[in-house]
Amino acid sequence: MNPQLVGVEELTGTYPFDIRQSMKAMRLNRFFWQLREASARTLWLENRTAAYDAAGLTPEERTLVDNTDWLGLIRYGVSFFVLEKFARVVKITNLGVYASMRGETLEEFLKTRQVPNAV
Repeated sequence: MNPQLVGVEELTGTYPFDIRQSMKAMRLNRFFWQLREASARTLWLENRTAAYDAAGLTPEERTLVDNTDWLGLIRYGVSFFVLEKFARVVKITNLGVYASMRGETLEEFLKTRQVPNAV
């Protein structure tokens, strides 16, 4: 194990992205990265099964995507940088993703931020 990660499991809400996680989630990370291309977005929007088959996604991975399970995807090992590509496809902002990860609506989440006039 990476010595920098020793004890990380004791930090609530921390999901390190290391080589082990990266390798586990390689298919999903590539799938989300490809969503920057119009043809990949169109395929997923019009025929999810074909898009998943082309990416070789497992049933578990397909379920995570279908459920837009943001926190589940992070825990699985997906990089947030590629999740941003997916968020744009499903028309959710980063703040909306953060709120979902916390089990909150965007409005509830914004009330927890120290931003004057946010809501």
